[in-house]
Amino acid sequence: MTSEVGRQITHSRVLKIAVPILLANITVPLLGLVDTGVVGQIKSPVPIGAVAIGAVILTTLYWLFGFLRMGTTGLTSQAVGAGNRAEVAALLSRVLLFSGLSGGLIFVLQVPLFWAAFQVSPASEAVESMARDYLRIRIYSAPAAIAVLGLVGWLVGQERTREVLYLQLWMNGLNIVLDLWFVLGLGWGASGVAMATVLAEISGLGLGLWFCRATLMAPACRAWDSVLNRVRLLHMLTVNRDILLRTLMLEIIFVSFIFVAARYGDVSLAATQVLMQFFILASFALDGFAFAIETLVGQAVGGKNRDALRQSVVKCTQWGVGMVFILAAGIAIGGDALIIMMTKAPDVQLEAQRYLPYLIGAAVLSLPAFMLDGVFLGATQTAVMRDMMAVSLAIYILCLLALLPLLAMHGLWIALLVSLVARGATLGLRYPALEAAADRG
Repeated sequence: MTSEVGRQITHSRVLKIAVPILLANITVPLLGLVDTGVVGQIKSPVPIGAVAIGAVILTTLYWLFGFLRMGTTGLTSQAVGAGNRAEVAALLSRVLLFSGLSGGLIFVLQVPLFWAAFQVSPASEAVESMARDYLRIRIYSAPAAIAVLGLVGWLVGQERTREVLYLQLWMNGLNIVLDLWFVLGLGWGASGVAMATVLAEISGLGLGLWFCRATLMAPACRAWDSVLNRVRLLHMLTVNRDILLRTLMLEIIFVSFIFVAARYGDVSLAATQVLMQFFILASFALDGFAFAIETLVGQAVGGKNRDALRQSVVKCTQWGVGMVFILAAGIAIGGDALIIMMTKAPDVQLEAQRYLPYLIGAAVLSLPAFMLDGVFLGATQTAVMRDMMAVSLAIYILCLLALLPLLAMHGLWIALLVSLVARGATLGLRYPALEAAADRG
């Protein structure tokens, strides 16, 4: 393996990493629409509710393992940058071992985990019963679903995002086809949706392993002294722990944002939910360039190449600025029409339109946070991310306490914008030290 850092950092190289991720992300909301749509053909609200609650429970559970994707990208890209083929192979084995153990643990603990989830989930007895059937099927693919997260991180770290796109297209495409067959053709209802997802996730793991077949056949992948090296294992666990803590704090901000909006009535809650769907879509759009900056910065750090690091940051950010401009312009021009498409309630439409300018601000102000998250993930300086996220969370809470009594919902949106600025600013203050350390590795 020749060092990837020796290659020039070009706009074309950035796009080759980012564009497949953008296209892959498009399939995520599409699958959710199909899942809901097929059970919606059944003349009962119960299957829709069961799929919704079951999917939320498992999505949240798997979300906790999102650190595996992010941490693996940084570690893999650094090994690539250093030209360390053996470590790249060892990382693949570590990811698969960790995924198997984690999935097995979830399977063993499914009863208390699902019990706890239903304690906080408002659902009728009929919906809960069907949701439990859905979950009993879905849980069989837990190891595969977690392993796919790790494989995606491993592939992204090597700039193999086209294979990530193929993997997502296969998984989500097969899932949609099986949804239609099992639910509309065979009449299996919510259980059919669950079975379709299980088969798609297991087959996705199979395709991912096939993409990795050359490395899996290499002796380094089975060099257990290296794979189970105590120092490297501890480093991997530390990186993943910091990312998990950082992500939990970030989730506190967004979950509390929805909960606080609910205090101001059903209309405010519904309008906030509509606007947050736009923000999620904007996040998907920026993810491609965040992934690119992770990969290229990781390779630069692994190769101890400060100039490559700086060029990676500059070029990825330039594309990020372009994407934010498109998003902000699209929201400003078409936001009202999109709101009307998403909700037919006039009072919710008016409320969402009232706070639409804040959404434009959120799209713009989130860019530094997205880009710098990618920088620090690629450099695996995850302790800095954790600590700066804690600072940002504290600032958000203080803003809520100060602004809600005075400005109500306006204060809530301002607090969110301030938290986005704080995330970018605090990481920005730590960036010079990261760049200065790049030559030292």
